[in-house]
Amino acid sequence: MTMQNFPPSFLWGAATAAAQIEGAGHLDGKTDSVWDAFARVPGAVAGGDNLERAVDHYHRYPEDVAILKELGLDAYRFSTSWSRVRPDGGAVNPAGVAFYDRLVDELLGAGIDPWLTLYHWDLPQALEERGGWANRETSERFVEYVQSIHDALGDRVKNWSTFNEPFCSSLLGYASGVHAPGRQEPRAAVAAIHHQHVAHGLAVQALRSAGVTNLGITLNLSNAIPLDPTDPVDLEAARRFDVLQNRVFLDPIFKGAYAGDTLEDLAPFGLTELIKDGDLASISAPLDFLGVNHYHDDQVSGYALEGADGHGGGTDREAASPWVGVEQISFPHRDLEHTGMGWEINPDGLRHLLVRLGREYPGLPPLYVTENGAAFPDEVSADGHVHDGERTAYITDHLRAVSEAIAEGADVRGYFVWSLLDNFEWSYGYEQRFGIVRADADGPRILKDSALAYARIAQAAIAGRAEAEVKAG
Repeated sequence: MTMQNFPPSFLWGAATAAAQIEGAGHLDGKTDSVWDAFARVPGAVAGGDNLERAVDHYHRYPEDVAILKELGLDAYRFSTSWSRVRPDGGAVNPAGVAFYDRLVDELLGAGIDPWLTLYHWDLPQALEERGGWANRETSERFVEYVQSIHDALGDRVKNWSTFNEPFCSSLLGYASGVHAPGRQEPRAAVAAIHHQHVAHGLAVQALRSAGVTNLGITLNLSNAIPLDPTDPVDLEAARRFDVLQNRVFLDPIFKGAYAGDTLEDLAPFGLTELIKDGDLASISAPLDFLGVNHYHDDQVSGYALEGADGHGGGTDREAASPWVGVEQISFPHRDLEHTGMGWEINPDGLRHLLVRLGREYPGLPPLYVTENGAAFPDEVSADGHVHDGERTAYITDHLRAVSEAIAEGADVRGYFVWSLLDNFEWSYGYEQRFGIVRADADGPRILKDSALAYARIAQAAIAGRAEAEVKAG
């Protein structure tokens, strides 16, 4: 694979999330998050799995950081757990903060740059019981938590992201109910969208006041592809999909307003009444980067089609539609290979998305691919290795797509593979493995072939960077 389109400063990293890997679910003062509570609901999580031990990163973090160093990566994207740092949304828990203090020191000691995400879906259950993200007060509680994290880590962590994939923690959590907290209330979902925007804006204000200079947000974005681009019904379905997957998030943050069709689509669910004076100015405060999570595109139809998914590209665990206000939307599969999640594999979709973002949002800050990867049912072979050729091809082909996007003018500054470790994959429990490293709570960490291939690509690029620096004197 050619490295010619990656700039010398391009960042190479791996990503995880607290709830998915840490374990220690009720240790050292941590209390329930919405995902701890959701996992106890019969049938909510595959196999009845829970987060109590996950892959025990809480105790094995030195080993995991050593793996990052062995792979030769620049950066590690991780999240902090609100219910560990401020249990029940209340006072600061020193033991919880101390864990992240140790983790950051371990990363810096290994020469790895911490990229911290403040919210990756693990709202304290106690706050959910007071309305959760449907309650505007949660936005204010979020800022208290953010300030606590910065007070503890701001002297060493320079890269901050407010939210990861608010689409999931609003629409999948409050409309379809396939994610925690498992509610199926469209009005609450729309409220959650706006209140997470408000929380983002308030957090940006607080972090800027504290001197943070590299600050962004991470969105999961897709391309809406109408099944028949000449059919008005399919075109309308694609437009509505684009609103709820992409533009209801991008527009307020980067244009300072919800688009007219977004307001019209969501008016029956109370969006207009949720917007208070000053909200949009706060929400659209300038950012230093946009994190882009992308796994697959979505072909969309406005007709009920036999064999099509109710939710784009997913399996039956995601069949409940989060598309509030959409009478009919389906996602017919194209003639493409699929991952273990049932998601289609189309690397060119990532290229198209990265180029499109720059064209549709002039003045957009630099982009980082903050998640991209694939789940496959890999196994440990008789030789003790994991030969995951499908994942290796997926990562390599998507990196090539990033390279092509850069060649077309997309300002992409880095790539974080998802995920460093196999983990608790939300409603799929432990049945889906995304890691480039085989991981369980017990047993050895095993670098899969995909990890070795990714390391070779990253290390070659980093070596080229060092060579260029030497030549530049």
